[in-house]
Amino acid sequence: MTTQNPPSADGVPPHPGERIVAGSTLVEDICETICALFLVVSIVLIAAEAIARNLFATSFQITDEVCGYLLVALTFLSMSVAEAHGAFHRVELVQGRLTAAGRLISQLVFDFISLVASLLVTWQLYRLAANSWHSADVAPTPLQTPLWLPQCTMAIGMALLCLALVRAMLAKAKILSRGATS
Repeated sequence: MTTQNPPSADGVPPHPGERIVAGSTLVEDICETICALFLVVSIVLIAAEAIARNLFATSFQITDEVCGYLLVALTFLSMSVAEAHGAFHRVELVQGRLTAAGRLISQLVFDFISLVASLLVTWQLYRLAANSWHSADVAPTPLQTPLWLPQCTMAIGMALLCLALVRAMLAKAKILSRGATS
C-alpha cells in the first residue's frame, strides 16, 4: 500500500489521506504488460494495413476487427491497473471539504458502490460470454471470430477490477482503523 501525493495544478500538495492506493500486484503488472503488448500489436497492424493499402493496393480485411478486439481487451484489462494506481474516481469538490477521516469514509462508500456495480457488470458479462460459448456465436465477418473470446476479456477485466476495488477498500479501512487520518 502506498500513498501518492503529487502536487495539484496550483502547486499545493493534496492532503496525505486523499490518494490512498493499494499499489499494483503481479496481477496488475501482468495486465499492464498485456495491455502494452496489445497496443503495440494494434499499432503494427494499422501500420501494416496502411502500407499494404498505399503501396500494394490491397487490404488485409481483418485489421479493423482485430484492432477492435484488442481495444476492447485493452480497455477492460487496464481498469484494474488504473484502480491499483489510484487513477479512478475522485470527487474533489466534495473530498476537499471533508476531514481526512471523512475523505476515507466517503472513498470507502464510493468504492463499495463501485464494487457492487462492477460485480453486477461482471456477472452479466460472464453470462453473455457463456451464452455465446454455448450457442457457438461467431462474428459476421471474414474472420468469424468466436464472440466469447472478446467477451471473456471483458468479464475477466471486470473481475480483476472487482479484486482491485476490494484491495483498495481493505487498504483504506486499515488506515481508518488505525486512526492515522488526522
